[in-house]
Amino acid sequence: MAPRIARPTHRNGVSRAPLLHLHLSYAVTRRGLPAAVSFRRWIETALRVAGRGENVELSVRIVGAREGRLLNRRYRGRDYATNVLSFPVELPAGVDLPLLGDIVLCAPVLAGEASAQGKRLAAHCAHLSIHGVLHLLGYDHRKRNDAARMEALEVAALAAVGIEDPYRPR
Repeated sequence: MAPRIARPTHRNGVSRAPLLHLHLSYAVTRRGLPAAVSFRRWIETALRVAGRGENVELSVRIVGAREGRLLNRRYRGRDYATNVLSFPVELPAGVDLPLLGDIVLCAPVLAGEASAQGKRLAAHCAHLSIHGVLHLLGYDHRKRNDAARMEALEVAALAAVGIEDPYRPR
């Protein structure tokens, strides 16, 4: 069963998106990459699908292979650039801020994967942005049941923005 998309509302019942404070930076040339408005749309949709309707703040940094490899090696012990890294915020006890964390997308890895999989780069960026947001919210895919739940949320969020299921065989 597909997850139900939570739609936050104002007191008057009008549907609205969660208030998102998005910090987006391109550490590579933006040519061919989606604009900030697209990332905002995908991230807001992921938040709604996951039922996170309150104010949130997060950062997305789009990097090249060198920085992607450095971060993956430093924080995951893997010496290669990967498509997405998520760094959930770890706030001290008693500190209540709307910070979710940081997402790092590696542009050349995403472009290579999109090409190899016959996908549009924007669709792949949407998928990995949503994937990263779900990690920031505490979802993971280490166990089969957790992976199935996370994939269902990804598919629902992607469908909501008009992108087909990336897990369906072509």
